Amino acid sequence: MSNSRQSRSEPAQILLVEDNPGDVRLTQEAFKQGRIENELHVVSDGNEALKFLYQRGGYADVPRPDLILLDLNLPKKDGEEVLEELKGDSDLQAIPVIVLTSSRAEEDVVRSYELHANAYLTKPVDPDDFIETVRAFEKFWFSVVRLPPEGD
Repeated sequence: MSNSRQSRSEPAQILLVEDNPGDVRLTQEAFKQGRIENELHVVSDGNEALKFLYQRGGYADVPRPDLILLDLNLPKKDGEEVLEELKGDSDLQAIPVIVLTSSRAEEDVVRSYELHANAYLTKPVDPDDFIETVRAFEKFWFSVVRLPPEGD
């Protein structure tokens, strides 16, 4: 048996890169209501996201995420810059990235896919709809999709 998390013997590791505390709370609430085991790690800007992914500074012992939820509008280093760096790194590029943002701008959608985002979700304004959206993609990504095994 491979040590892939597909067996669900370990929780999925999810990195949420989000600077809006309200959206962080709604995402945490959605995951809490879901039946899928996962661990949600939260960082609030692009620089912290990259430190987490490269396990630098205070993040030396953090797990490699199975999935990244990335807001585009971030302080310091924006989501597009994080996505570009992540997808340009051969060790990290296999981690699926879901852009979860309030932007409905077509150029943001196009640019995210050009930078190899795996999906683009627009955050609903209504909190209940937001929770439902997060739960739907959680179910899809962790029940239906096969994620790549962790790199060696």
